[in-house]
Amino acid sequence: MIQKLPDNRPLISFMSANFVARQINFQMHNWNEGDNATNAYFQPLETFRERFAHLLQEIHTMGFRAMDLWLAHLHWSWATPQHIAIAQELLAEFEISITSLAGSFGSSPDEFEATCRIAQALGTRILGGSTALLASNRKELVRLLHKYNVLLAIENHPEKNAADMLALIGDGGQGTIGTAVDTGWYGTNGYDAARAIEELGEKVFHVHLKDVLAAGAHDTCRYGRGIVNIPACLTALQQIGYQGDYSVEHEPETFDPTEDCIAMRTMLTDWLTAQ
Repeated sequence: MIQKLPDNRPLISFMSANFVARQINFQMHNWNEGDNATNAYFQPLETFRERFAHLLQEIHTMGFRAMDLWLAHLHWSWATPQHIAIAQELLAEFEISITSLAGSFGSSPDEFEATCRIAQALGTRILGGSTALLASNRKELVRLLHKYNVLLAIENHPEKNAADMLALIGDGGQGTIGTAVDTGWYGTNGYDAARAIEELGEKVFHVHLKDVLAAGAHDTCRYGRGIVNIPACLTALQQIGYQGDYSVEHEPETFDPTEDCIAMRTMLTDWLTAQ
């Protein structure tokens, strides 16, 4: 399940949703604005190769060799076999691996299965996000997870603490359902992210390392400028025996996060090396 570098170090990945506001010139008022604009920009097949290549080139230039693919860049609702084949070719060309798919995975079995097919084609087992199928048809959800050998890592957004998330995970779907810890959302909800990691334990399938300026809002920022203790989260992950990868996440609405993300990758590398 876990991809490693040749020396067995975990991958540090770039969350492509960091660019949620790019297609509206970083003048975003709500998430749907950025989501809709990004889907519209990447959907046309005639321009997909050029636009997806540019995205990967930027990520490669920033120093990342792995990416959490936000579905607005390759969405189950519009991704044709040709889109997926182009993505496979370009990922190989730029030597970037996919650590997870990120976003909403639909509300019907067909929509969720389309997501699973993309994950399988791009070589990841982690679906880090949400699906309404969890509540509406859990049995079918688990069947599809087993069929495609993928894992649902529920990302915490409204869940205020680890207890809320554990209740949502329930019996774990025979090992197929866990969580993608978003440290920033625990910060927004006023809950210690490191504590959440400790309490979630083996249910942590993936981690989105994000800092926010203050509780009660979701203004993301460079590590160390907000309220989330990222080094403490790394220690907690080590203590629970986490063997997965680490996603750098920072999604500002009004400015380009590129320079911050480069700095955050360096900070994260240093912290992991020191462990």
